[in-house]
Amino acid sequence: MTSDFNTQRRMQLLIERVADYAIYMLNPDGTVASWNAGARRFKGYTEAEILGEHFSRFYTPADRAAGLPERALATALDKGRFEAEGWRVRKDGSHFWASVVIDPILDDDGQLLGFAKITRDISDKKLAREALRRSEEQFRLLVDSVIDYAIFVLSPEGLVTTWNAGARNIKGYTADEVIGTHFSRFYADEDRRAGLPEHVLATAREHGRFHGEGVRVRKDGSRFRADVVVDAIRDAEGRLVGFAKITRDVTQRVQLEEARHALQHAQRLEAVGKLTGGVAHDFNNILQVIGGCLQLLGGAVAGQPSGQRHLQMALGAVDRGAKLSSQLLAFARRQPLQPYVLNPGRIVRNMEELVRRAVGEHVEVETVASASLWNTMLDPHQLENVVLNLAINARDAMPGGGKLTIELSNTMLDDTYVSAAHEVPSGQYVLLAISDTGTGMTPDVRERAIEPFFTTKGEGQGTGLGLSMAFGFVKQSGGHFRIYSEVGHGTTIKAYFPRALEAEQTLPEPVASEVRGGTETILVVEDDPNVQATVVGMLTELGYHVLRADDADVALAVLKAGVCCDLLFTDVVMPGKLKSTEMVRQAKALLPDLKVLYTSGYTQNAIIHGGRLDPGVELLSKPYRREKLASKVRHLLGTPDAAAAAQVRSNPAPRAPAALLRVLLVEDDAQARELYRDILLSAGIQADEAATAGAALELLARDRYDAAVVDYSLPDLDGLTLARRIVAAYPGVALVFASGYGSLVAGVSDVTARVLTKPFTDLQLKQALLAAVADRTATAQRA
Repeated sequence: MTSDFNTQRRMQLLIERVADYAIYMLNPDGTVASWNAGARRFKGYTEAEILGEHFSRFYTPADRAAGLPERALATALDKGRFEAEGWRVRKDGSHFWASVVIDPILDDDGQLLGFAKITRDISDKKLAREALRRSEEQFRLLVDSVIDYAIFVLSPEGLVTTWNAGARNIKGYTADEVIGTHFSRFYADEDRRAGLPEHVLATAREHGRFHGEGVRVRKDGSRFRADVVVDAIRDAEGRLVGFAKITRDVTQRVQLEEARHALQHAQRLEAVGKLTGGVAHDFNNILQVIGGCLQLLGGAVAGQPSGQRHLQMALGAVDRGAKLSSQLLAFARRQPLQPYVLNPGRIVRNMEELVRRAVGEHVEVETVASASLWNTMLDPHQLENVVLNLAINARDAMPGGGKLTIELSNTMLDDTYVSAAHEVPSGQYVLLAISDTGTGMTPDVRERAIEPFFTTKGEGQGTGLGLSMAFGFVKQSGGHFRIYSEVGHGTTIKAYFPRALEAEQTLPEPVASEVRGGTETILVVEDDPNVQATVVGMLTELGYHVLRADDADVALAVLKAGVCCDLLFTDVVMPGKLKSTEMVRQAKALLPDLKVLYTSGYTQNAIIHGGRLDPGVELLSKPYRREKLASKVRHLLGTPDAAAAAQVRSNPAPRAPAALLRVLLVEDDAQARELYRDILLSAGIQADEAATAGAALELLARDRYDAAVVDYSLPDLDGLTLARRIVAAYPGVALVFASGYGSLVAGVSDVTARVLTKPFTDLQLKQALLAAVADRTATAQRA
């Protein structure tokens, strides 16, 4: 008995002194039968205040009204225990969140003796749990409100367990449609077959994260470019409980990057094109001088086999240089195209034998052209060059032999295709595809393939201009150019040319190569003195009467002076403010029957618009041979009948009223006067001489003169004073100053004169005289 009493006493003391738990007994009717220190501490009642009171006073009024205290005791009695959490009320009326356990106490006979009740204040835990719940709710709302990112959770097996608004927006599925299904449904068929979904989860499982980009599929079957992050989720023990997956649609970013890259590439090619076009212009002028001089030397080495052989070798080198320059202009989209509405299939089929000879017997050639192939507008000669160049490129990519396929078909470039291409309008196109079974290109090589001079061939095995020339021609023709290539699987070059709805045109017959000259008058307008000299020499050898001008202003001055001219042969790119096209317009107004032939090594769109020569424009591209020049000139001037030609040869009419011009040379240096006189006489201009100002005034008083060439320094009077006297007394006389003082006399407002700075050439003297006469005539007309 003593032992049991001691045990009970120890338990009573233990319960009494527990301060963190309210441990007390209730009678069967719910009144408080005992009260410990913990109950006193957080409920606020003393033992005397609470013993015999019903425990329902600890409940809120709402809970009491709902009968919660009675149900708690009934549940404990029925189930053997009642356990719950809820709000409780202290003596001072304040509330706290309590964890409550009620156990029924039964005697040995099963009779109810009362209830043991344990209450614990867990307000802090309640607040912590509430804060966590609010945080989780806010996170859930945050995740669900994100519409630009698909954020969802996968089970360890890859099944979708959550689904946010971004996932619905990007992938098109609702949560009901996708939760519980495997995430591999978002992958393309080829990626699923390749095991990519399993690889993604395996990488995340092993390394904790997977990050990559790839193609994903929406509910409607459309594809998009996705940036994907998959993180493994593990519990406190490190066990894998799932994966967090974030997917972002980066299609626009990728397209923007591709567009920016394409634009930068296009700008780089444009810059290179401008540079190469400028180089080609200067190069063509140099080649023209070299080639022209070589042809003029042909007569000097006639009958000398060694000299003839060397001459032909040099001319061959000029031709190769001309081809190189032509390819540069093609890349720069500056070559003068002469397009016709044609059926490209007919052109390509006519080239089959030429292509076979070019690629050799070890390459099989197949040409396939659609029977209903559309027409397109192209320069046939340049199209042939492109096909031949691409065929040779294909041959070089198949050193061990292979197959070359040339296909022509109709195709449509729709809005979807052109949205990913740079500066390509949608519509109907004729497709020229040239494919080989060769070595193929790496992505880096493919990107640079159309840059001029870029080549993967060995030194001396290619210029690196074949593809760049083809690219430039296609773009200049309004088309689209693409390269498809993979290492080990060959290359396909595709050129798209816009469909032409007009009927096919008849191509002109080749011009006969017979060299024929004539006796007509040709005015050559060329600013490069070396080029000018060579072309004048070639035309003179052909029998033509040739006049020269350094620029457009001088050329017009010659024509305004009354010179009769049959053909104007002018460079396109001219110095000065007056452009060649405006010069031609004014020249045609003076001489309506005047024929015009342009020449250039670089057109700069002066006579070319939309990649094509303007209607009615004739162009001879530099460099050109004597035969080509003769043919083109004769073609424009026409072929005179034999009787008319004989009449011209036997009774040549005066070619220009220049022979009627009378010029007074006022120069105290006898040798200079003699030189000037010879120059003017060779041009058919009558010249009189005066060594002093006094002698000049005597001649002016006695005879009529159209112009006077006055030296600035004279022994009896300075040239400027003499000029003023001439202007006052003889206003119809044009003045040219010849002086070592240069422009010193040019700024005098009361004297209108051309100024020649010593030393000057014979051409400059003649041009200055003609220009001065033209100025004086124009002034008189305005007056």
